[in-house]
Amino acid sequence: MTTREFIAAALGEDIGNGDFSTLASIPPTAKGKAVLKIKEDGIIAGLDLAKEIFLYLEPDAEISFFKKDGDQVHNGEIAFEVQATVHTILKAERLALNCMQRMSGIATITKVYTEKIKDYPAKILDTRKTTPLFRKFEKEAVAIGGGENHRMGLYDMVMLKDNHIDFCGGIEKAIEHTNNYLKANNLDLKIEVETRSLDDVRRVMAVGNIHRIMFDNYAPEQMAEAVKLIGGKYETEASGGMNLDNIVAYAQTGVDFISVGAIIHHAVSMDLSLKAQVL
Repeated sequence: MTTREFIAAALGEDIGNGDFSTLASIPPTAKGKAVLKIKEDGIIAGLDLAKEIFLYLEPDAEISFFKKDGDQVHNGEIAFEVQATVHTILKAERLALNCMQRMSGIATITKVYTEKIKDYPAKILDTRKTTPLFRKFEKEAVAIGGGENHRMGLYDMVMLKDNHIDFCGGIEKAIEHTNNYLKANNLDLKIEVETRSLDDVRRVMAVGNIHRIMFDNYAPEQMAEAVKLIGGKYETEASGGMNLDNIVAYAQTGVDFISVGAIIHHAVSMDLSLKAQVL
């Protein structure tokens, strides 16, 4: 889904067959101005998307930005000013706010995680635990907050998780079948394999032909041993139960990546508001 397709669908959901509050009270030619007020500290995100929402409704709308995506912002500051017809401002208001509040919340919590382990090489990754049809923007917010994106979906990377391995009949078969399939279909995709024990790690390394090994719900001590066992031959990723209380302990193991579903599904939306400025 493109950004314009998303905007069209989201506005259609909200407006339906008419914004009757606005149609009933405001002349269609009336011009207006509004400012985006920041009501709590954090990392702002979604400004580019907000601009596209206003311009989708009114290509001649004028938007002046005082902040950019990724900026640290504070309560009481102004992010942007928009001048357009009042009808455009009121139609775009809720969609722009919903998107920005959600994205800013994700960027803010991602920044907290990345700052927590800034003294270690490990990188924070997102996951596929996202809001349907809003994944693109949630992952964009992760990047704005200083994290890195894992695969976008099921199509751009192979991840052989526990269920794949169990249904297939074991790690060796899963890796072999995957490589055969990719070769037969001329697909250039990286392969990641989830492991649940050090024995699993040894089995993956014995087969080879993969790119990254994931450690699922390992204790930090066990993970340090696994990282040492792999010795840099493959990328490594920690997953399962990661939070701000234990993230440093996992970063200290030398693992390359730490995937944290919470940076999206536990994010709290930032408090923002769009306030009219009478011309």
